[in-house]
Amino acid sequence: MALSPTADRPLSRLIARWNAVADFATRHIGHSFLALVCRFGIASIFFISGRTKVTGFLTLTDSTYSLFMTDYKLPLIPPIIAAHVAAYSEHLFSLLLALGLCTRLSALALFGMTAVIEIFVYPDAWPTHLSWAGLLLYMIARGGGAASLDHALGIK
Repeated sequence: MALSPTADRPLSRLIARWNAVADFATRHIGHSFLALVCRFGIASIFFISGRTKVTGFLTLTDSTYSLFMTDYKLPLIPPIIAAHVAAYSEHLFSLLLALGLCTRLSALALFGMTAVIEIFVYPDAWPTHLSWAGLLLYMIARGGGAASLDHALGIK
């Protein structure tokens, strides 16, 4: 059943208003802003996680070693090595993302870490990991944006 021309007008006006708001958002929320938000959002998650694994500058805690020997045990990688790689990677790649330096590479490294966590450590946490992956994939695909050291150095 088709809507009558008079009943269709409020709907048409609502759609037109919605489209105007969407056009405004598209014009004013560009890639550089989105990339900046993605970079800082995901960097903070991994950096804070990295800080829980260390004391002082980068000294791994006993509890970190214990977690990697039990809960975070990975196939093929000895727990001690995995603990160091994870802690250092979370710090390094988070800092690089925050600076927007080697953005695509850093996002790719953290995406790989996210995949390992999802597959081997916490497979039931897929909604969280999917949200991380979404932010990381955006940066892998689009780069760090204008507010990044990559941009300043001419790195895509």
